[in-house]
Amino acid sequence: MLRVTKLTDYATVVLTALAAQPDAVLSAPELAELAGLEAPTVAKVLKPLAQAGLVEGFRGANGGYRLARAAETITLVEIVEAMEGPLAMTECSIHTSQCGIEDTCGVRANWRRINDVVADALRSVSLAQMRSPPVSSQIGSPTAPPLAPSRRIDMRLAGN
Repeated sequence: MLRVTKLTDYATVVLTALAAQPDAVLSAPELAELAGLEAPTVAKVLKPLAQAGLVEGFRGANGGYRLARAAETITLVEIVEAMEGPLAMTECSIHTSQCGIEDTCGVRANWRRINDVVADALRSVSLAQMRSPPVSSQIGSPTAPPLAPSRRIDMRLAGN
């Protein structure tokens, strides 16, 4: 099963709490309360987010954190990579010479292609979009926007 870690999920929750108040500098305890998380967990996710340049930290009596840039410009792939490192479905998706069968492997090119599709999907969703309610919760509402037609990703695998 492909899944982001709990810390990456929590990082997204913390970032959406910051995005809800873009001009405010919020302390880790304030963010914990807004996000519904424990303060040590929030402190743990803020460090890599700051190192990745997604949040700015301010010291002092009125210190805390805020987004380093607009929520519309922060993508999910940046959040995932800040918390987990480069996105890679398999080891060979990002590294070369990490596998003993690399020279004869018949699936490596396809895993790289799949990795690119997943990265592009995460790159296409902003933090601002994550703050919006999902379309499915609006279904049946008289003001709900029409549903977009489902998108199909056509992919030709290597050798086809």
